[in-house]
Amino acid sequence: MDLGLAGKVAWVTGGGGGIGSAIAAALAAEGAGVAITGRTPSTLQEQAAAITGAGGGRVIAVPADVMDRSSLDQAAAAIVRELGGIDILVNAAATPVSGTGGSSLEDVSDQQMLTDLDEKVVGYLRTSQASVPFMKQRGWGRLIHVGGLLARQASGYAPRNLAIVHLSKTLSDELGSHGITSNVVHPGATRGARLAQSLATQSRARGVSEAELEAEIASHYAIRRLLDPQEIANVVAFLASPLSAAITGESIGTGGGMTGMVTI
Repeated sequence: MDLGLAGKVAWVTGGGGGIGSAIAAALAAEGAGVAITGRTPSTLQEQAAAITGAGGGRVIAVPADVMDRSSLDQAAAAIVRELGGIDILVNAAATPVSGTGGSSLEDVSDQQMLTDLDEKVVGYLRTSQASVPFMKQRGWGRLIHVGGLLARQASGYAPRNLAIVHLSKTLSDELGSHGITSNVVHPGATRGARLAQSLATQSRARGVSEAELEAEIASHYAIRRLLDPQEIANVVAFLASPLSAAITGESIGTGGGMTGMVTI
């Protein structure tokens, strides 16, 4: 299926690896020009070269920090200068396992919570503010925010992901008349370097195999397996396309069906 992304310009934050990199590759494969941003220039350059080598739209690396608004404004200007505009923003930059991840709220420090919110929630707002003026110029745009399924569970890790849902819905309401949609995708446990590292650490600490730990995690999902980044990227690519015009202000689970949970 042609998603109609040829000639569109996408900005993917957190594009240096994991889900962000897979999303950038999926959009480029559909013919979009893609800018990937992150805080490590060498990693971004490597990813941009790898995605470009696979064919599709042009991919550029633009170092930027989502916790620094001036850095993001400079990045937006560079993207417009190099690729001609900004049609799509994918917010995927965040620390997957935060300082509040395994903590009870009784134990989380002020600074841990503030850093979580500043990096992901306010960071997503900053990038949206930097991008939306260029979308308004075109009368069309797509905002897609990567959250996490823990938004739907009680956890010290959940507040930032739940806040993103409200941020996205507000953006949807405010920007719909400009042809701009805003949606959240909530990945579940997804394969990647950080998850592999976490499994290795837990395996040593608990004295069980990594395969057993993976099976334990997978048991919480209807499909009984972990997700691959490409499977998240496929959903994001659709939401980034003109075909998704009827979907805005929504929160979409992309974890393979968390068991025992009903969402409406």
